[in-house]
Amino acid sequence: MPTDSTPSKSRGNVDSKPSGDANSVGELVDLVKTYARQETLGPLKGAGRWLAFGAAGALALGFGLSLLLLGLLRLLQNEAPGTFDGNWSWAPYAITLLACVVIMAFALLHVRKDSLQRKEPRR
Repeated sequence: MPTDSTPSKSRGNVDSKPSGDANSVGELVDLVKTYARQETLGPLKGAGRWLAFGAAGALALGFGLSLLLLGLLRLLQNEAPGTFDGNWSWAPYAITLLACVVIMAFALLHVRKDSLQRKEPRR
C-alpha cells in the first residue's frame, strides 16, 4: 500500500474548498441583502413620498374647502337678511351641506390612481 500524499492533497483540497464555498456563500448573502434592499426599500421610500404629498395636499385642500364652505354659509346668512328668516333659517345650512356633498362627490368620482408604480419613466 503506497503512502503517497494523495490523502493529504485531498484533505488540503477539502480545507481549501470550504473557504471558497464560504466566499461564495458570503457573496450570495451579500447579493441577496442588496437585492432585498433594492426591491423593498426603494418602493417603500416611493410610497412614503407619495403618501406624504397626498396627505399634505389633502390637508391643504380640506382646509381651503372648509373656508370656502364657511364663506358660502356666511354669505347666505348675511347678504340675504330677510330671505332666510323664521321657518327658513335652516336653508343656508342645507344649501351649504348640499354644496359640500357635491364637492365630495366630484372629488370621489375623480380618484383613479390604481398603483404606486409609474407606467412610464420621467424625462
